[in-house]
Amino acid sequence: MEEVIIGIVVLIVVILVANIKIVSQANQFVIERLGSFRAIWGAGLHLKMPFFDKIVKKVTLKEQVVDFPPQPVITKDNVTMQIDTVIFFQVTDAKLYTYGIHNPMSALENFTATTLRNIIGDLELDQTLTSRDTINTKMRAIIDEATDAWGIKVNRVELKNIMPPAAIKDAMEKQMKAERERREAILKAEGEKQSAILVAEGKKEALIREAEAEKQALILAAEARKESQMREAEGQAEAIRMVQRATAEGIKMLNDAAPSDAVLTIKSLEAFEKAADGKATKIIIPSKIQEIAGLAKGVIETVKDN
Repeated sequence: MEEVIIGIVVLIVVILVANIKIVSQANQFVIERLGSFRAIWGAGLHLKMPFFDKIVKKVTLKEQVVDFPPQPVITKDNVTMQIDTVIFFQVTDAKLYTYGIHNPMSALENFTATTLRNIIGDLELDQTLTSRDTINTKMRAIIDEATDAWGIKVNRVELKNIMPPAAIKDAMEKQMKAERERREAILKAEGEKQSAILVAEGKKEALIREAEAEKQALILAAEARKESQMREAEGQAEAIRMVQRATAEGIKMLNDAAPSDAVLTIKSLEAFEKAADGKATKIIIPSKIQEIAGLAKGVIETVKDN
């Protein structure tokens, strides 16, 4: 009897231990009792009623990322391409996530594909390739609104890859190549233009400097000539002043000596001799030259006698 009681106690303990559940942080358990919704367990320790309670779903509240495979879509200009999407979502209501829709991930994938086709169908190929941000924003708004009833919050939607057909891709590559060649030609022409401008500016600067140098040289030469002429004029003026001073001093000495008429006559003859030194083409002889000559002869003879 005691063994039966011990066995029953052990069984009860095992059952109780087996029904003790620990919910980790950022997780929730959906509990049903006898097939109907009972509660949602948050993080912590919980005791499940044996045989009556059942954990029907374990839900993580962390943000999740799901990468859907490429979907065929047709643009407004009838170009078929493959686009795959990445969705960042988070479960906000474990009850709605469990009972709102069957297989939420499959529903989310299909709804994403249909939404993508609807949006791309209103755009042409060029718009599709250049309007990723617009497409992402529209898809997030539409999907997030639809998934509110499923307890899902869509945070971001990203177009991962846009894969146009091979023919379109080749045409785009050729267009890009032509555009790069055009830009290269423009840059080359701009470079040559800039180089020509710089060369012309360099020649202009050289001519300006050469003209400035010539002008400076002419100014210096003119200043040198001016300085030379000034010095020459000063020398001539000084020579004239010296001659004048000498003449004045000679006249003064003659005045101081009180020369006789005979001496003055001799000086006159000397002046006449200088005037007739052969450089003059015409000589004017004074009318009294014979008297002066006779007077001079007499003076000379008087000097000899003495």
